[in-house]
Amino acid sequence: MTLPVPAAPEFGAPCPIHASDEALALLAGRRSSSAQTLRAPGPDAAQLADLLRLGVRVPDHGKMAPWRFVIMRGDAKAALVERLRALASAQPSPGKAQAALIKLSEPPLSVMVVSAPREGGKPVWEQELSAGAVCTTLLIAAEAMGFGANWITDWYSYDAAAIRVLGLAAGEKVAGFIHLGTPAEAPLERQRPDLSALVSNL
Repeated sequence: MTLPVPAAPEFGAPCPIHASDEALALLAGRRSSSAQTLRAPGPDAAQLADLLRLGVRVPDHGKMAPWRFVIMRGDAKAALVERLRALASAQPSPGKAQAALIKLSEPPLSVMVVSAPREGGKPVWEQELSAGAVCTTLLIAAEAMGFGANWITDWYSYDAAAIRVLGLAAGEKVAGFIHLGTPAEAPLERQRPDLSALVSNL
């Protein structure tokens, strides 16, 4: 059972910065769960509402809210997978494309995060980065609630026919499918980048 999520601060209220050993421990060991291992139960309606509320507390230059969410579960998600399955045969590797759909069909709950840049003078690239930040925050918040989560795109995020099936408007892109559930097995630690090769000083 997850702990209650604190209410959002009132508009204009101070948001003090404070150290959190629990948050650091979570980030130090954060690991995506394999989508194929995610089983019921997933977040319930109240938990999902909390996840989305936490997910949008990300940097958002100009307060554009350049993203939206499509909730996928149950029969509606199964029907979507079947429509995508019909498109898999047109992919360069049909068998691989079919197999990739297991990552979408197995988890009990998926959230499609759509990058939806707005007019208003802020760079589109920054708005797209904000959508990516939403995806990352959803992963971290889900793990903090005790759920497994995985961020995936795959071929159906880029195929023109699939994008029409997903209902994206002109200018929108799939930032990611966030798959949520209870992992059937604990994820294993993977190889991490060598920071010495990635960090430099001016």
